[in-house]
Amino acid sequence: MKLLYITNGINGAGGLERVLSIKASYLVELYSYDVSILCLNNSAENPFYTFSNKIKIYSIAVRDSPIQYLLDYKKGIKQIVKQVKPDVISVCDDGLKGFFVPRIIGTQIPIIYERHASVNLNTNNSITGKLIRSLMQSQLKCFSRFVVLTDSNIKEWKGRNIVAIANPLSFAPHSGNSLDQKKVIAVGSHSYNKGYDLLLKAWKEVIIQYPDWKLSIYGKIDAEKEFVRLAEKLNLKDKVFFFEPVVAIQQKYLESSIMVLPSRSEGFGMVLIEAMACGIPCVSFDCPSGPRDIISDGEDGFLIPAQDVSIMVAKIKALIEDEDLRLKMGTTAYENVSRFLPEKIIEKWDSLFKTIVYENNL
Repeated sequence: MKLLYITNGINGAGGLERVLSIKASYLVELYSYDVSILCLNNSAENPFYTFSNKIKIYSIAVRDSPIQYLLDYKKGIKQIVKQVKPDVISVCDDGLKGFFVPRIIGTQIPIIYERHASVNLNTNNSITGKLIRSLMQSQLKCFSRFVVLTDSNIKEWKGRNIVAIANPLSFAPHSGNSLDQKKVIAVGSHSYNKGYDLLLKAWKEVIIQYPDWKLSIYGKIDAEKEFVRLAEKLNLKDKVFFFEPVVAIQQKYLESSIMVLPSRSEGFGMVLIEAMACGIPCVSFDCPSGPRDIISDGEDGFLIPAQDVSIMVAKIKALIEDEDLRLKMGTTAYENVSRFLPEKIIEKWDSLFKTIVYENNL
């Protein structure tokens, strides 16, 4: 089967790029798919994650002005689709333009949209936010399937073509984490959505009682270094350490005892299942959407009310204070995360691709 992914690029360190590298490579190597990936402006050069060398990479150039951008985007996609002749097209683009790909290329080839973020990422209660949400919703019917990551995500949209397929684990589970390191880890790019301002306020309270514990944050640091400066303002020097993304993030999890996800919104929470695969209990806000579909509250981690810093402080302290609780939750996390193994997730994608091709040929 010929499969074409349309995305912005694969050289970033985000969750979308990580998941695409796993899925595309798995389909090529183990399911014998013919996979192509279409990127913009050579953004496939020097990919952050590893992609199978059997995958074909294409790039189209788009200019900066909105009108020229759309014209280049339409022309480039149509050319590549004509060249590749895919059986299925899958759009991996959380921006607004991705919703209009079926109208842009006007093909009879079945098209899937993969939504990797909560609708809250792009919209708010402003007039502009409501308009964007309305435009997105209006285009769902143009896709053969609209794929979200969790059952909670399904509730954000309206349509009969919506299905949920979770993200696969990016590495094999690793048991035996002693959880005796006095380290807490958080992973994700520096943005308002990731909630590091909330985490830093919580950590300020935690270290009053536990000054020998450290917090490490891995993720792309913004140009303004907003959270780095906030940590300095909160006098958290030598208590919080910021690092750029690393490919070998598994090792960093294995060097930690607690994982915290302070996000205001998530599409899934890839970092949660990665931490759980390393036997780490997680403390996460119950943000839309994803954490509630991953964490079993009180069993393999703590799910706390969105943006409630005081409860976050209490749950982090509970795990610091009680080593037996950490170990029990960590062991349960390791056991529960097996449902996200790649062989289980990619099987669902293979079934979906074959189903929509069959439907298209009726």
